[in-house]
Amino acid sequence: MTVELGLRESKKQETRQLISDSATRLFIEQGFERTTITEIAAAARVAKKTVTNYFPRKEDLALDHHETFTRGLAQAVADREHGETPFAAVARTFRSSLREHSPVVGFTGPAFARMVADSPTLTARLRELHDQREEALAAALAAAAADTAPAIAPLAAAALIAAADRLLFRRIQELTLAGCDDDEIEATLTPEADHVRGLLAAALGDRPAAVDS
Repeated sequence: MTVELGLRESKKQETRQLISDSATRLFIEQGFERTTITEIAAAARVAKKTVTNYFPRKEDLALDHHETFTRGLAQAVADREHGETPFAAVARTFRSSLREHSPVVGFTGPAFARMVADSPTLTARLRELHDQREEALAAALAAAAADTAPAIAPLAAAALIAAADRLLFRRIQELTLAGCDDDEIEATLTPEADHVRGLLAAALGDRPAAVDS
């Protein structure tokens, strides 16, 4: 039974990935707005209903890392090391994602970045996801806050950290569209991210922990 369930789950993941890959290819070739669910289903050789079962929103076919993205900052706080402050954990996690050229922080490649930039629907959806990312971070910071902290403290900290996070995400996209490769973007963002961290540390009254380069 365990093997059967494992095979079934593996098949679901393969189907999901096939649909996502087919959709991304069509979105890049035709544009997000002009591509239909029917075309995606045909390209993936599945029923239209199968596409909508896996992806209830068309936007999620393009932004298929949305769940990982929205919980990313909160997860960094929840998984922080013993004695590490939430802010230091977020900064360390970003530096790691920067080194890995992770799509979660904005490394998507020029074709994908252009596709998103050219789509009002995806641009709006990305703003929603950033808002959800901030809300999840605020909840995580509230859970980590001292009992004596003002109720607004985690909300204020989340707003500042999320604003910096959005800025760095947009910066990566901007450099991608300007023709920079991932290594060039990493080299540019490393000192810029450190500068932003310094500003945040001053605002939050929290010295950032040293991060290995």
